[in-house]
Amino acid sequence: MNFPQIQIQTTKGFLQLQTTKPVQELSQPKATLTQQQPAAILEMSSTKSQLSLDTTEARAEVDLKSVRRRIEEHAQKGKQAALEGIGRRASEGQQMMKIENGGNVFAGLAKQSTDSGYRSLGIRFVGNKSGVKMGFEPGAVDIRVTPQKAVNEVQMNKPIHHYTPGKVTTHVNPKPSIAIDVKQ
Repeated sequence: MNFPQIQIQTTKGFLQLQTTKPVQELSQPKATLTQQQPAAILEMSSTKSQLSLDTTEARAEVDLKSVRRRIEEHAQKGKQAALEGIGRRASEGQQMMKIENGGNVFAGLAKQSTDSGYRSLGIRFVGNKSGVKMGFEPGAVDIRVTPQKAVNEVQMNKPIHHYTPGKVTTHVNPKPSIAIDVKQ
């Protein structure tokens, strides 16, 4: 007996894959930073120092006296000279009253009033620094500084993200097939 035969013929199919890679782009912009430092507030106050010089005595030594002082000195000298003159006249009067005791009283008195002796040249050294009186009051400086806080402003920027997804495309070449034949 003859049995029918089945013939199966297959063609393989090939799967082709074509891929496009994904692209991812990331960038991070820097943060925006604003900084300011206001100047400190500086307040200063001061009191002046005082130097006082009293040169009255030093000026008097070099004969630069005030009018008032000259008047006082001349008045004192005049008073002293008047008192000396009164004393001399009284002494001379006493001597004249005793003329009877003998001697040459008038000649002695004349000699006393004319003989003044030698006089000095009047040279003297002036300018002693001890005649200057000094006084000093130091000044003061008051400094106040008020610092100001720094101003920092930070603005964070978001990252920039671009993403292009990848693709996979498939092709089957050649297409698979199955052919079945029955033979007697």
